[in-house]
Amino acid sequence: MTGELSLNIDIKEPRWDQGTFIGRAKHFFTVTDPRNILLSNTQLENARKIIHDYRLGIIATGLTEDDLWKAKYIYDSAFHPDTGEKMILIGRMSAQVPMNMTITGCMMTFYKTTPAVVFWQWINQSFNAIVNYTNRSGDAPITVGQLGTAYVSATTGAVVTALGLNSLTKHVTPLIGRFVPFAAVAAANCINIPLMRQRELKHGIPITDENGNRLGESTKAAQQAIVQVIISRILMAAPGMAIPPFIMNALEKKAFLKRFPWMSAPIQVGLVGICLVFATPLCCALFPQKSSMSVSRLEHDIQGKVRKTSPEVEYVYFNKGL
Repeated sequence: MTGELSLNIDIKEPRWDQGTFIGRAKHFFTVTDPRNILLSNTQLENARKIIHDYRLGIIATGLTEDDLWKAKYIYDSAFHPDTGEKMILIGRMSAQVPMNMTITGCMMTFYKTTPAVVFWQWINQSFNAIVNYTNRSGDAPITVGQLGTAYVSATTGAVVTALGLNSLTKHVTPLIGRFVPFAAVAAANCINIPLMRQRELKHGIPITDENGNRLGESTKAAQQAIVQVIISRILMAAPGMAIPPFIMNALEKKAFLKRFPWMSAPIQVGLVGICLVFATPLCCALFPQKSSMSVSRLEHDIQGKVRKTSPEVEYVYFNKGL
């Protein structure tokens, strides 16, 4: 049934202007909202029906523009953009804050012994593998072999970094030792993300003009995209792994934690969670999702192809990923 709502709303794009940091931040605060993981299957299916119907030109009676955008963000939070399949719960963007706050909090609490370091770095990289697989690109699917290579390499890199730094920090203050997990996570991101996206580095990612017309694939664009994602991921982890150590170092000198040492882990997890609620969307918003690059910075053969087929194009655009 056709209602009064316009059919000209572009629900393929975010609701807010992605050319500004504020617009991107609003978008990612909505995308990463942890409340979305509490939605029932009925609510998810209802959102999917609203979006699919709207794309077919069918508008439910009484549907408002706000209702449509709410359904779009619920749909986007749970269903893969390329395959349309329902994503694994803990791999969804809305699960990032609760999952990362728990894992990061435990990594920063149990970092003093080798078994604890190995266990929590393994848990963290297992979670990262699930997230990377769940949010894989339809244009560049991740094979089981690539997933396994990235998983083993990132886990090994994180564990070796953590154990190596632990051995170096035995003779320094406890506060410095608390930053070992952050160094390990940063190292793992530098290994994990390029490996997970190695196909893009070899064959390139799709580039388009500003109207979305595909112009080819570029490895230079892939390199820029991956560097931006690595920077975002490291900065995303930074507040939750840099601020709590100072607070915990002060709290552990107080009588409360000496009396109730078991409260250390819950407090640490809570502090990390507060940081991640803001750091996750704000760091995702650092770079536009639809990134751009001057034609002159592309590979020579791609430059020639673009200038031959679209001489008026000065910049190309591509999805940088998350």
